[in-house]
Amino acid sequence: MTYRLAIAAFAVAAIAGGVASAQAPAAPPAGGAARPAVPAENPQRSGLLWKEEWKQNDGGKEGPINVAASVGNPDLELKMYGPGPALNILGKNGDDSNPAHVFSGEAKGPMAFAFHSKKGTADLSGLSRIRVNTKMSGLHKVYPIVKLASGDWYMADKAAGGSIKDWVIEDIPFSDVRWYKLDIANVVTKGNPVDKIDLSKVEEIGFADLIPASGHGPGGWFDVGQIEVYGKTVAR
Repeated sequence: MTYRLAIAAFAVAAIAGGVASAQAPAAPPAGGAARPAVPAENPQRSGLLWKEEWKQNDGGKEGPINVAASVGNPDLELKMYGPGPALNILGKNGDDSNPAHVFSGEAKGPMAFAFHSKKGTADLSGLSRIRVNTKMSGLHKVYPIVKLASGDWYMADKAAGGSIKDWVIEDIPFSDVRWYKLDIANVVTKGNPVDKIDLSKVEEIGFADLIPASGHGPGGWFDVGQIEVYGKTVAR
């Protein structure tokens, strides 16, 4: 073999060795074989905490709400807030076109209502939410509100409502809102919104309407039918 042929053979052997090395599987790291990455678990949605469908008056006729007798869920206590709050109840249970509901037309200013559960405080952290069936007049909307264990009230920046023609059921996830500090006596917000509040112990849950009502007939009021809250109960 000539000197030139020997050099060529050596180069071919070197290239072949490099290709084989590149194709060989990487050695496992020290301490055992490599483990595949485990995907993070999907967060679980909260189950139904409580539901309120109201209790209709005789024949479904309109009349002032009875804070005890008009609440259909025996585990809930209804409270109303604001300068001159008022709710009437009307409609019929089981009637999708006109369900039993509360009407705010006679309120004297901005108002709020909320429920206190006799079973315990609510944990609304994680994927908790509130569902509500509404019909509105004017620019009225109802904003979710919460009373924390500290006694502070907050209002969410997302609201339900917007149709005068038909009842609309909407979900508002608590994980997807910002919160305003709420002056519950006057039902007005204070300060700038915050991204997070401690929702692990909530004493009351409900809705606020920031616009004064206009009485009966078209103009401005809210109708609120059934309400569902999804979260967890924290025993007292």
